[in-house]
Amino acid sequence: MPAPGTQELIHSLEVGRGARSVKLIALTLGVVLFALWYNLNEFRSYNTVEAMEVGQLARNLAEGRGYTTHFIRPLTIQLVDDKLGVPARISKQPHPDLANPPLYPAILAGLIKALPFRWEVPRSFWTYSPEVWIAIFNQVLFLAALFLTFQLGAKLFDESVGAVAAIVLAGSEVLWRFSISGLSTMLALLIFLCLLWCLVKLDEGLREEAPKGRGYFVGWGLATGLCLGLGALTRYSFAWLAVPVVAFVLMFIRPRRWLVAGLAVLGLGLLLGPWMARNYQLSGTFFGVPGFAASQDTLPFPGSRIERSFEPPLDRLSGRDYARKLFANTTEILQDDLPRIGGSLVAAFFLPALFLPYRNRLLSRMRWFLLFALLVFIPVQALGRTHLTTDSPVINTENLLVILAPGVFLFGVGLYFVLIEHLQTVVKLPLVEVKHLLTGAFALLACLPLLFTLLPPRTFPIAYPPYYPPWIQETARFLKPDELMMSDMPWAVAWYGDRDCVWTPLFIGNPTSNPPDTRESFYTVYDEHKKVSGLYLTPITTNARFVKEMLQGRDNAWSRFSLGVMVYTNLPPRFPLRDARLKYVPDQLFLSDRPRWQAIPPAEELPPRPQTEHEMSRLAPLPGATNIAPAIGGPELPGP
Repeated sequence: MPAPGTQELIHSLEVGRGARSVKLIALTLGVVLFALWYNLNEFRSYNTVEAMEVGQLARNLAEGRGYTTHFIRPLTIQLVDDKLGVPARISKQPHPDLANPPLYPAILAGLIKALPFRWEVPRSFWTYSPEVWIAIFNQVLFLAALFLTFQLGAKLFDESVGAVAAIVLAGSEVLWRFSISGLSTMLALLIFLCLLWCLVKLDEGLREEAPKGRGYFVGWGLATGLCLGLGALTRYSFAWLAVPVVAFVLMFIRPRRWLVAGLAVLGLGLLLGPWMARNYQLSGTFFGVPGFAASQDTLPFPGSRIERSFEPPLDRLSGRDYARKLFANTTEILQDDLPRIGGSLVAAFFLPALFLPYRNRLLSRMRWFLLFALLVFIPVQALGRTHLTTDSPVINTENLLVILAPGVFLFGVGLYFVLIEHLQTVVKLPLVEVKHLLTGAFALLACLPLLFTLLPPRTFPIAYPPYYPPWIQETARFLKPDELMMSDMPWAVAWYGDRDCVWTPLFIGNPTSNPPDTRESFYTVYDEHKKVSGLYLTPITTNARFVKEMLQGRDNAWSRFSLGVMVYTNLPPRFPLRDARLKYVPDQLFLSDRPRWQAIPPAEELPPRPQTEHEMSRLAPLPGATNIAPAIGGPELPGP
């Protein structure tokens, strides 16, 4: 007969606390093994502007360069110069970053210092080591979010709801794509769950059987504000959650509502205020580039026009332009984004769950908070959409609704359990095992998009076009660290090449005209700020549609320029970069002030890019002409 201690241990593992621990450990190991499998099959190099930009910013922080960036926008050049009155600032010191809140880059900087990051792109490229480490870190954050989701589900509903909600959250194909994207979404998701936990604890303090004292509400009120502040320092738009938080507190946290609401706003201000002051001191704006988001992608300023302008004429915008953007994007969000928050059918259960009468007071109140958060985030996301959403429609930091996915899944799974209990009562299900079987089928159905993603064919790991890291790093390294490049993908040059790179302005300019046509052009940078030593044009420019974009597009002067160089082999008069490397034509074009690539021994030439599955046949490089240097020999790109 087992000893009493052994009996207690066996009982604990079967039905007590030990059983819960065993389930949590099993779930954790399952997620870790699945993450390994997913990464081996679905991981690919970065393909978003934001991921590369924040990565190079974190590297600059880790290497002691301060909060500076290699990705330089014409807009931020002008903002800094207007505020400080210091022309040609980029020729004297590193350019301050005015596009990203600091929390996520600072955390990545610590990660870079702690882990063995290797910045050299391997010759036989398949994955880039820093991107793999950052993906693993984000998946650790995802695992923490799953644990918090389970804990919240157990507190709001019961452990069954919490476990199923964590499983379907872990089975979200969209969230797994976010986890390997390099974006700050996993961090924002975790902070949002902490915010929900704070609101739950505030409501618990009002229970009649054990009301808490003033100190309790002071602590949790400040914690709520700190969560808002940390979220805002991860993503500025997160600060809008202060509106539903204050509404929740004023409606439900009585009689401590004014105290808690004031502390929540104070916590947000204490964290976000100094950073806003820093931005204003450098640029005269509180939020830098994100402060122009509402004006971007409007009828007068489509795409990235504002960021590529030195002095965008914002007075052209009217209230009608903002209203048109708001209504058009809101319609799209309501039709496409809202019904599939988190990329799962569980989101469809959330909307009817809002109308259920709950006997649990806390459930009813949290439902109102999530509804308020949705009503706030929908117009904020609609007005804040820019070219980043156009470039990557789902996986971007402008996707705010995905942050609410844990709360949405909790209430969606809660509705499922209400329905299954009703079905068990009406239909008289014979066995508990049938209920478990239906629940398993529900979870499996919710995870099907992720499971089908892992079926053949395997995802090609290189995001080409337009990004092929070996070419980008090789081209960037033709320049010295103190020289300046201009490109249509400066974020990639900054990330893979570790060089200062200005985004191509809207126009090339003509210095021979009278008066010289140099404003909003290449010559604004070259003459007034810093000499440009290399111009790097990629498929972002060369893949433009011939008639609609190259010939008729008002912002595609560089596409016409590349066409003239590669097909007609001519350059504008007095253009300072007259040596061309046509090795990667027609994909890419590199112009420089001298044939820098001639110093590289042939043995060090990088191999051609591996061919993608759907690649079209390629043209051989065209011969050079008398006014530009001929292409340097190298292995020809493979055929189809």
